[in-house]
Amino acid sequence: MKTSHWVVAACLAASFPTLTYASFTPIEIKDSELAQLRGRYVMPGRIISFGVVMSSTWRNASGDIIGASSTLQIQSSTVKPEFYVSTVNVPGQGGHTPQQGTGNVIGGSALSTTQGITQTVRAAGDGNSAYNDIGINVKEASSAPAPLTAPAGSQVLTAGNTINASNGAGSIAVTAASGGIQMAISANNNQGNALQQVAQGGLLQNTRLLGNSNVVNNLTQLNVVLNNNGPSPGALDCNLSQLKGLRNMGY
Repeated sequence: MKTSHWVVAACLAASFPTLTYASFTPIEIKDSELAQLRGRYVMPGRIISFGVVMSSTWRNASGDIIGASSTLQIQSSTVKPEFYVSTVNVPGQGGHTPQQGTGNVIGGSALSTTQGITQTVRAAGDGNSAYNDIGINVKEASSAPAPLTAPAGSQVLTAGNTINASNGAGSIAVTAASGGIQMAISANNNQGNALQQVAQGGLLQNTRLLGNSNVVNNLTQLNVVLNNNGPSPGALDCNLSQLKGLRNMGY
């Protein structure tokens, strides 16, 4: 090969990395664009079952436990979605009455106005344990699970209704609020309070501890079952076209 040909080849090879880098420079996608894509890649009809399981409990230094759990399941056969609520009321083993909490937690008034997922633990005591947790369980199946039946001893939570329970540990109020559900625990002897809420597209788990030797748990689990038949080629083409549209807009 002539020397001039080698020079031309070397120049072309050297230009490729530059061209590639210029064409694929990372660009941040705007929130407005992400909002249009959110949730688009689960095919219509693939979700055959959706459920929510929530529980909140408070155990004081005497071993008294107050709390509640709730379950919700939605399927194609569901006529009216309902939360089934069961209260937790376990007396201690005759231990001493907890001393009055003397802690002081300042601020936090805006926590109830946040969006998305908010988890907080604020403590002003000793020997406490607090646990906030969210679980998402997604699996595939050829058919939806058996419809949920009301657990023994549970109550149906209706709009405007409150389910209450109380014992030596404190009191709990479960209410239907803002299109969702709220569990609020107020511990006796100024030990603190806990709040768990799923509503308006957000989740709040908030624990405030003012005394000693308390154990608090706020747990929420989302259960989703997808039809394992898979998406059709036409549906996939629709999503690919949407992604190509981002490239045309500069992404």
